[in-house]
Amino acid sequence: MIAMLHGTLVEATMSRAVIDVSGVGFELGISGTTAASLPALGEEVRLFTRFRMANDTMALFGFATVEERAMFDKLIGVSSVGPRLALAVLSKFDVSQLYTVVMAEDAKGMATVPGVGKKTAQRLILELKSTLARDRGLAQAVTPVPGQLPLGAPAASTPLDDATQALLSMGFSPQEAELALSGYDGRDMRVEDLLAAALKRLGMDA
Repeated sequence: MIAMLHGTLVEATMSRAVIDVSGVGFELGISGTTAASLPALGEEVRLFTRFRMANDTMALFGFATVEERAMFDKLIGVSSVGPRLALAVLSKFDVSQLYTVVMAEDAKGMATVPGVGKKTAQRLILELKSTLARDRGLAQAVTPVPGQLPLGAPAASTPLDDATQALLSMGFSPQEAELALSGYDGRDMRVEDLLAAALKRLGMDA
């Protein structure tokens, strides 16, 4: 089936993207992680894809990396986990972070994913750990090189990062957040000031 799409990004939200490929628009379900990596509308984009059909419903999903697609495959291989929940997990954690959560058996961390309760978190970890342990290719892909932060350790956020995340949480697209904050480097500015300026650019009251 379709393994990859390369075309022009014409629509994008935190959960879906539409790519124009030679005049044909393909709608894909995406994770928040992939959404954050998308270019501006009108620019070229390449997403690795996975086609799913269930109950006579066909759906196409897109991923920024082959590793994220591979993790999606492993997530939907867990009993009672469908594409929507798999994307929710991949929106909460990137591939490296999820690998760390699973291998460390961090059920509490897994349960922070919307829609994942304690029992589901435990089942996800139980079933994923043995699967991930056998996948040497994925393990090597998410292992940091010397000098990098450990798996799952986020870099210190800046006021600009925090303002961007605040806009995303309010429902703005990554492209809107980037445009609203363009020109600001975040230095000597509080998150509140950045957010107020961004909302003014977006035509909203601060």
